[in-house]
Amino acid sequence: MNDTAAIRVPLADDEHLIRGALAALLALEDDLLVVAEAASGPEALAMARAHRPDVAVLDLQMPEVDGVSVASALRSELPGCRTMIVTSHGRPGHLKRALEAGVRAFLPKTTSAQRLAEIIRTVHGGSRYVDPGLAADAISAGDSPLTAREAELLELAADGASIAEIAQHAALSQGTVRNYLSAAAAKLGAENRHAAARIAQEHGWL
Repeated sequence: MNDTAAIRVPLADDEHLIRGALAALLALEDDLLVVAEAASGPEALAMARAHRPDVAVLDLQMPEVDGVSVASALRSELPGCRTMIVTSHGRPGHLKRALEAGVRAFLPKTTSAQRLAEIIRTVHGGSRYVDPGLAADAISAGDSPLTAREAELLELAADGASIAEIAQHAALSQGTVRNYLSAAAAKLGAENRHAAARIAQEHGWL
């Protein structure tokens, strides 16, 4: 198949070895053309804008901007580009965020290159694919019990910010911040905000 008829694919992954190996394996597929490789979210966006690909394969966790945020931006800027997320951190909340961002496929990095190529074709053809194991985990975990504000403040706490720093960032009083974080901890059955943040992260709710 010539390049004009091939499915144009950029790869974004901050792990150079994985990205390079994947590019080499996909290059063996006659109907796929790897048009660019990126190591960060902003680089992935720049590459997509430059090459206007058909299907973007994005790592979930990348420096500066994660794969879901890249997918969301591409949905707005390049509606003709479908997106896929590959991850070694397939937590339930991540899957929900990805689907809300318009991601068409969500799969683990343990997927073989041959299977990935098949899924790229599936997504290019207009269908969706979610790894059955990741889907089952998401269903069993349920939705996050946290409000948007609780999640926002808990994420700041997870980054090590103090109550005073969180209050300043969120333009709230320290007492109000403590109340939000206490409520979040209670919902998650955690003894303090640090434990609550860890639980929420493990479920992909932050």
